[in-house]
Amino acid sequence: MPRVKRGTSHVKRRRNLFAIVKGFRYGLRNKIRLARPAALNAGTYAYRDRRAKKRTFRQLWNIQINAGARANGTTYSNLINGLKNAGIILDRKILASLAEHKPAVFSKVVEATKK
Repeated sequence: MPRVKRGTSHVKRRRNLFAIVKGFRYGLRNKIRLARPAALNAGTYAYRDRRAKKRTFRQLWNIQINAGARANGTTYSNLINGLKNAGIILDRKILASLAEHKPAVFSKVVEATKK
């Protein structure tokens, strides 16, 4: 019975690892001993930051909505409360987009909340 040679699987594993760390700097991209933990850490950061991205964008939208609301003579909290009371269902992403790109439409939304 012939012995098992693992060259094929080793090459495949190494090729996959180097595909993951492509573009990394220094020896992290071409030395297995350095690339393996670099890939693990990169995966950890990617997982964490996919969740952080949602938080940071919501913060940005809140700031943009507040700026638009203050330009129309109200505050962020009063605007959000007015939207809920008026039964207007617009999420923060859309409100921020309106405040930035369509200020006339945004001011109509603000007027609808003041009634």
